[in-house]
Formats: sequence, structure tokens, C-alpha cells
Amino acid sequence: MPQTPPFFLVLGNPIEHSKSPLIHSLFAKQTGIEHVYDKALVPLEHFDDFTLNFFKQAGKGANVTVPFKEQAFRLVDDHTNSALAAGAVNTIIKTKEGKLLGDNTDGYGLLCDLNEKKWIAEGSRILLLGAGGAAKGTILPLLEYNTKVSIFNRTYQKAIEMVERFKGSTYYQSDFGELNVLSLEDLTAEQSAFDIIINATASSLSSEVLKLPGNVFNSQTAFYDMFYAKTDTAFLAYYRDKGCNHLADGLGMLVYQAALAFKAWHGVMPDAKQVLAQVKNVL
Repeated sequence: MPQTPPFFLVLGNPIEHSKSPLIHSLFAKQTGIEHVYDKALVPLEHFDDFTLNFFKQAGKGANVTVPFKEQAFRLVDDHTNSALAAGAVNTIIKTKEGKLLGDNTDGYGLLCDLNEKKWIAEGSRILLLGAGGAAKGTILPLLEYNTKVSIFNRTYQKAIEMVERFKGSTYYQSDFGELNVLSLEDLTAEQSAFDIIINATASSLSSEVLKLPGNVFNSQTAFYDMFYAKTDTAFLAYYRDKGCNHLADGLGMLVYQAALAFKAWHGVMPDAKQVLAQVKNVL
């Protein structure tokens, strides 16, 4: 822990690869807001002590990345609905009362990026691949947008449990969009292509690809991988070879979720589109 900690940190392990300091420095320059931001490699067994000590000193806010998002959820004093829905926290805000408020901006970051690309509309049919933390964080924003979300996960029961947990929660509203789970048999029997297919699994990290039946997509389907790389992820490369051209990785989601965290801390929404273009240039 530095003797004079910065006001804002991104906490993770590993952390060297993080683009958050670059993104937030560009936000600060753009808005003229003093925003000292750095990254911290947090020992796996000392997340709670490290984080509480940071906020006890000069800390005003923090971002949280793997593998600490669920631990951060348990650590904070209060939660926003998006954090409750995700069961994970990626943004911590120190309130005027000195309490730690946990938020999750990942799903809304994704929604902002999909909106910017003009890929999403009310009633869009979305196939969400995965039932882990990344998937959980997207359900509330997508349903609030009144879309139709189908979950497919290799372990069917895990997807069922995730959806049942969400529908049984206090933040689930009856006027939300549709949410259901598909088995492999259901997927094979689908009669029409989805508008958007989102990879919320970690498969791209190991260059694995979930090969979907051809009836669930066509050349107009948008494919979105939450992970990002300098070139196509394995997921995007596979579907590009299948003739799909509406493809995007998660860099936009990363920048927009950071912009929403910046707004939560400072009350000002930076121009994320401009910063996204700058970040792409340095990748």
C-alpha cells in the first residue's frame, strides 16, 4: 500500500494488463476534473483489509476486477439494484456519510455499447451464453430495456438457478422484458435467428468456441464477446467465418462501464465514445 494512496484505484489480481488507468486519465483530461487513478495488485488473501485501509486513508472510490467482484459485494455496506442483481460489485463509492456503496456498471456499460452500435431495440431477441458472474450482471439492464433474453449454458441447471434467483428477487418487475432458459434441445428447435448473441463465458480466454446450431443465427445477427483482444477473439473469428459481419468485442463495454463509474463518483458523464476511439488507437 503506497504511503499516499491515490483517490481512486482499480483492484485486481492480476492487474498489470488493466486499461482502466488509461481510460480514467482520458476522462479526467476531457472533463477537467481532478481524478487521480491508479491500479493495485491486491494479494488474494488480503482484499478486505487492503480495500478498507484504502478507504480509511484517502480513497474516494474504486473499481474492482477479477477475482474480487463477489468479495467486494460482501464487503460493502450498501448496494445498488444492479449490484444486487449481479451479486457482484465492480464499483465502490464512498458516500458523504463514510459508508461504502457497491454498484455494478458492467451490464449498463454493455447496454450503452449496444445502443451506440444501434444493435439493440425494445423487443430484441437476445441469446446470452453463460450463467456466471458476467451473465448475471447483464440481465437487469437488458430486461429493463424490454428485450427478450434467453439464457443458454452448458450446465443447464446452473442457468435455471440463475433465472429463478433473478425472478424471485425484489428488483425483478413484472413489466420487464422476457427471460427464459434454453436447453440444447430447445436451441436446436428454435424457429428463427436471434438479433443479438452475447458471449458471457470465459471461453475466449482459452480460445474455445461454443459452436451454435445454424438455425439460431444468420448474417444479420450481431455477435458480441464480452472479452476483448487486439484481433478477433476466437468466438468472433469463428462466426466471421460463418458469414456474420456484425461483430464486436468487449472494449466498448469496458469504456462505458468506466464512464458510468466516473459519473457515480463525480456526477459528470464523460464522452465515452471519444475515449473509446482513443483507447483503440493505443491497443
